[in-house]
Amino acid sequence: MKPTFSIIAPVHNEEPVLEELHRRITDVMAQTGEPWELVLVDDGSTDRSAEMIAQLHEKDDRVKGLSLSRNYQFQIAVTAGLDYCQGDAVILIDADLQDPPEVILDMIAKWREGYDVVYGVREDREGETWFKKVTAKGFYRIINSITHINIPVDTGDFRLMDRRVVEAIGKMPERNRFLRGMVSWVGFKQTGVYYKREPRYAGATKFTVRKMTRFAMDAITGFSYAPLQLATWMGFFVAVLSVLAIIVVILLRLFGPADPLLGQATTLVVVLFLGSVQLISLGIIGEYLGRIYDEVKGRPLYLIDQKWGVNEAEE
Repeated sequence: MKPTFSIIAPVHNEEPVLEELHRRITDVMAQTGEPWELVLVDDGSTDRSAEMIAQLHEKDDRVKGLSLSRNYQFQIAVTAGLDYCQGDAVILIDADLQDPPEVILDMIAKWREGYDVVYGVREDREGETWFKKVTAKGFYRIINSITHINIPVDTGDFRLMDRRVVEAIGKMPERNRFLRGMVSWVGFKQTGVYYKREPRYAGATKFTVRKMTRFAMDAITGFSYAPLQLATWMGFFVAVLSVLAIIVVILLRLFGPADPLLGQATTLVVVLFLGSVQLISLGIIGEYLGRIYDEVKGRPLYLIDQKWGVNEAEE
């Protein structure tokens, strides 16, 4: 029977969580009275996560599994799940149970009211550091100020999407993906449900500062030209500053004390300033060129090592 609902959970070294995730998802989805599937995508785990996915599939054929050939990162793992899921409505959820599965019922209620996307809005974020909370709030506000799309603030990837939204995203094969922005870009009727984010059920976060920075860069470069425009404005600023500096030097030469603003220190400061502006501009251009390079190579987004309960016809 074709499932009405697909729940997709990327998995990376989540061995201690998977049994509890399956139990809570099962309890929640039993209340819908509809057929469903749980698609677990193992993103290159080094623990027993893949083995446990296989065991869960053996016990419950509603559990489907994919094991990627290596760690492709969260956004690509979610994309793999979207490519293979079959439900009329698709729910994305973190495997660590920070996003309570019980909120899925609220999302389904909104979907039945006619909404195509129902995203979770975090009212509170327990178990997270002040640094992550502050940077997350700042990130959403910055990205909304420099992009032409409206990405709801204080949201993550925890959301429900109608099948037509999933199909629209499937037509967007970019490699440096920012799914929250992509979902906002496709439009359709969207709304949010508020919830309290819980601490991790077990294990440690996989989202390091380095990954957060890379994620932010993918979001900004994928949906905004603002960094390129910033490089242009920095060039104009330096040009105006140079003209003003020439005028000041001439006036000091004519009317000021002898040998104004001369010496190696002044020259060194000016050279370092101009050099830093040039390097920053080149770095910004390089970020965009690197993403173009990734696209033109045309490599597949991911490779699959193993499958459980997924038919070849679904590819």
